[in-house]
Amino acid sequence: MRILFYLLSIVTANVVTAAFAPLQFGMFIVPMGTLLIGATFIFRDLVQNKYGRSKTYLFIVLALALSALVSSMLGDTLLIVLASALSFVIAETADTEIYTRLKLPMAWRVFYSGIVGGFLDSAIFVVIGLSPLGANFLPWEAVPFAILGQIIVKTVIQMFGALILNQVYVRKERSLISE
Repeated sequence: MRILFYLLSIVTANVVTAAFAPLQFGMFIVPMGTLLIGATFIFRDLVQNKYGRSKTYLFIVLALALSALVSSMLGDTLLIVLASALSFVIAETADTEIYTRLKLPMAWRVFYSGIVGGFLDSAIFVVIGLSPLGANFLPWEAVPFAILGQIIVKTVIQMFGALILNQVYVRKERSLISE
């Protein structure tokens, strides 16, 4: 189920981003798929927790291929598909490696690795894909707000995911202790 949630969250994020206009909170611009991208880091961590780092990289490659395929099928330009793929690979790799190396409870590893992954994903995609350097959807003045808006949303999602995971693991520990 973890793998399915991971892959579905990535594909759904692409579909939602293509289908709905970005949200605008004051000066912040947030594509609708950002709500799901924050969750993909959590699902990826759950996959890694169960299957290990090596197998997780196989699932990342599968997710990358699915994401690129869906993005192309939805009519995204080659530049957008490439920017998405590059930001995905860098962010997922960073998340995987940070999650692996942190010697903290799972909820904290999910939170910290997801924050870094979300930051990288947001910055790389907006600059390479959306700025005048890329597809020129955003003027340079809007780029920092687009990056910051996505980072805020992804961080909030990571925080909620970490809190939920913490509660799940605290309950599991309590039930093991009481047995």
